[in-house]
Amino acid sequence: MKILTKGTYYGNKKFETLSSGIVLSEYDYIIPRTEWHLHENPYFMYVLRGNVLDINKQNTTLCPPGSLLLHNWDEAHCNTKESHHARGFHIEFERGWFENKKLDVEMWQGSRPLENPKLHHIMAKLYFEFKCQDMYSEVTIALLLLQLCEHTQKDQIEDSVSPPQWLSHLKQLLHDCSEPLSLQYLSKTLGVHPAHLSRAIPRYLHTTLGDYMRQQKIKMALGYLCNATLTLTEISYLCGFSDQSHFTRTFKMYFNKTPKEFRRNFAQC
Repeated sequence: MKILTKGTYYGNKKFETLSSGIVLSEYDYIIPRTEWHLHENPYFMYVLRGNVLDINKQNTTLCPPGSLLLHNWDEAHCNTKESHHARGFHIEFERGWFENKKLDVEMWQGSRPLENPKLHHIMAKLYFEFKCQDMYSEVTIALLLLQLCEHTQKDQIEDSVSPPQWLSHLKQLLHDCSEPLSLQYLSKTLGVHPAHLSRAIPRYLHTTLGDYMRQQKIKMALGYLCNATLTLTEISYLCGFSDQSHFTRTFKMYFNKTPKEFRRNFAQC
């Protein structure tokens, strides 16, 4: 089976930056279907444009714009391009980088989509800095990479501990719905008392229910921002905001930039 070496992906490379033990790259995917392959190093793939199907021995995952996947180096997979145009952003780590940063590379098992909106926000900020490349980008990228890895490992540690049976259903409800969900609705749907939910949600989601739902809306918006045919008003309503002003205020709260400012670099598709 073919093993792709450091910084190598199927497609046309648009841009690449190298740092100590890290490769950040942007590729246009042009092959309808890749062969089965492995990668020399673990990496994140963030889908910027189009639809990509990721296939490994355990799962087949459809990845629209805004999807985030973690691929370990020991997981064989292939990809198919499900739309005319497709583009992705990759962050690849040499294994020595983990040792240098005192992070446990063995935690990065298998390949899987990452749904936590906080990880999507960090990845989007990394892509912005990757495109911006000003005098502050290098140090900002270094800090964001640590956040990305630490949150990923934290998620994997928590996944290895037996959570309440209703937690995966809760996350699915929050990830699939752009409309506000009340505590009473979640309680009835999950069969869990509202008082117990109100205590448990901050423990397992590491934030309030309202903040998690706002993060999820922004996560959805990041994918739509890559689509130049959508106006900011259209994106606002697609993500469940009452209007563009509400969308702009919420977005700026997480990124310290308006969607329009962010889009200048993020969505050059």
